[in-house]
Amino acid sequence: MTSQLIAIDMDGTLLDSDGRVSARNLAAVRLAEASGVEVVIATGRRHCYAMRVLRDLQFDPSDVLISSNGTVIRTIGAELLHRTHLSISNTRWLCQHLNDFRSTMMLTFDMVGPTGEDTRGALVCEQVEDLHASIERWMRTNEPYIQQVARIEDSLHGAAPIQMMLCGPVARMAEAEARLLEDPLVIAVGDEHRHGAEIALHRTIYPEKDISIVDILPAGSSKATALRHLAELRGIPIGETVAIGDNWNDLPMLRVAGHAVLMANAPEDLKAIAYQNKWTIAASNDEDGVAQAIEEVLEGSLARSGK
Repeated sequence: MTSQLIAIDMDGTLLDSDGRVSARNLAAVRLAEASGVEVVIATGRRHCYAMRVLRDLQFDPSDVLISSNGTVIRTIGAELLHRTHLSISNTRWLCQHLNDFRSTMMLTFDMVGPTGEDTRGALVCEQVEDLHASIERWMRTNEPYIQQVARIEDSLHGAAPIQMMLCGPVARMAEAEARLLEDPLVIAVGDEHRHGAEIALHRTIYPEKDISIVDILPAGSSKATALRHLAELRGIPIGETVAIGDNWNDLPMLRVAGHAVLMANAPEDLKAIAYQNKWTIAASNDEDGVAQAIEEVLEGSLARSGK
């Protein structure tokens, strides 16, 4: 396979356990770009939060960042290319349907300005105690953007959100998923499409920390649909794309790409799917697995082209 585009997840993939990009990983990204391969970052982070890491890596402003699990596509320079929203009516319904999980709930609004920065109100929640207990570092880092309200529905009088997030212990988030899936409006984690569905679930699990993040997006929004959309914009066959990821929110993207690479630090049940599909298993995010994958892809492309 000749590869023209490589989509790379951030947390647990491009970033090591300390949240840094290794010199070898960065060198591999640069090598791919120098070889004429477009490198795209595809993350569950919203644009502003992803840029906290990417801003110092000297990406070209025209390079593409897929954020919020595919609901937003922007350039590194903050030019908006594509965006989807949860409808306000569905968001209100979600708040009521998930009433028992309000303390784990956060809404995300796309408020990115020309500099790539958000403003306060980009993140909205009712309570912070349970969220701090699960994701304290994330909450501290994002404090300038978080608006606390008496009722989360109070934030739904203007623009529609791009996603809802629930975060908490793995067992509790499994209960939230089960509650959501009681309604045919909702598509389960890993599904792409179902007639009549309007809401899609995406999951990121860190078993060693007993943390699960459930992202609730408009149906049809995923890293996979964003990758397809970008490939179409570029005139690149989807079979000439590579996806590299480590968690359940990467599954749709891994399934649709021409070549899928799963990190060794992925959950064991996700690795079982990788083995079944004969996907490449790369070294872990602390062992430069992204660099290994990119180097192998480039070597394979060169071999097939006879260079």
